[in-house]
Amino acid sequence: MTAIEIKHPTDKQRLRRLALSAQGLLAAQPFGRGLAGAREAIEHIGYVQIDSISVIERAHHHVLQSRVPNYQPELLNKLLLAGDVFEYWSHAAAFLPMADFRFSLPYKAAIKSGQVHWYKNPDQKLMAELLARIRADGPLRSRDLENRQSKKGAGWWDWKPAKKALEQLYMQGDLMVSNRQGFEKTYDLTERVLPSGTDTRTPSTEEFAWHLLDQQLRCQGLVSLKGLIYLRKIKGLRQAMTALLAEQVSQGRLQELKLSNGDVFLLPKGKFEKPLPRVSKRLKILSPFDNAVIQRQRLAALFDFDYQIECYVPAAKRQYGYFCLPLLFGDEFIGRMDCKAHRSENRLEIIALHLEKQSYDENELIAALAEALKPFRQFQRCDSISVSRVSPNHLTQGLQQAL
Repeated sequence: MTAIEIKHPTDKQRLRRLALSAQGLLAAQPFGRGLAGAREAIEHIGYVQIDSISVIERAHHHVLQSRVPNYQPELLNKLLLAGDVFEYWSHAAAFLPMADFRFSLPYKAAIKSGQVHWYKNPDQKLMAELLARIRADGPLRSRDLENRQSKKGAGWWDWKPAKKALEQLYMQGDLMVSNRQGFEKTYDLTERVLPSGTDTRTPSTEEFAWHLLDQQLRCQGLVSLKGLIYLRKIKGLRQAMTALLAEQVSQGRLQELKLSNGDVFLLPKGKFEKPLPRVSKRLKILSPFDNAVIQRQRLAALFDFDYQIECYVPAAKRQYGYFCLPLLFGDEFIGRMDCKAHRSENRLEIIALHLEKQSYDENELIAALAEALKPFRQFQRCDSISVSRVSPNHLTQGLQQAL
């Protein structure tokens, strides 16, 4: 089947809208509100990446706030306690739908068989001691390992090796996170955390490939081989996915699209010709770890948006700021905003706002940004907003007035 050549700007716009609609970023409340909306959002987008940076509300909460009206950070732990989601490794540490639990098993088995994730040569004796303690005494918090005082018979260990052993037990599947307070996790035996009836059959590599393809077509709209196996260290997965995609194309179920830069994407046959999803002049402030932007090469290919997070870049080499947030206006990424929540002052500071693309009406954009900043400020538990720098500079006064 001949690939569709994507040459005209309207064709690329069609792909952008398909991708954004699949991510739940075009509708006002695509998954509902509050707790039910958060549950539906995670089930649809497949995972929410966990990150520790806290200059603003953490990424795993930010991703859901971008899609779920009335989302509050405590809702995610409610889903964890209810057994609706679980913590494990996707392409990074993440909250995942419990319905997908069985697809975490191949990586756990690989770790248990010697594949290195964090640590080489895990301390099997210490791991056995920790496992026995949890089995006998119940769930264990991270802080329970930090008491370095000797307690006869109580089972205290030096923190650093014990923490490594605990993480190894978690990564290989003997333990799961049963509770979380902020960034402190509580671990318990997997069999005590899993809800009854959870499917625990280990999938074959071919089944895993099917799962990823179904999931990514649902939540990304269009897919690529690289995106489907993004940072997944499962032996044989690339070969299985390559064969599956070739089969689906040859049978006419998937259609190939070729961009002018040579990138190839696939989507269900006939989907490209369907009416475009509607788009409004709504602005979304996204997390650097949002599912829609985390694959930077895909983001550049589809949206012509060159983006990287600069918190890992030396300060002198940063172009936009420590923790710049991508700004989505309608179906375009039009800039980025570096900000910080000064929690002692209840103030959200816009350290630097960079508006880059000029295909928008400036007054509409400023109005949309001001409207988006209201719930975003409240989400940061801040009472006020200050603006330090805007580029282009002539928009500074208009934004301050709008706020």
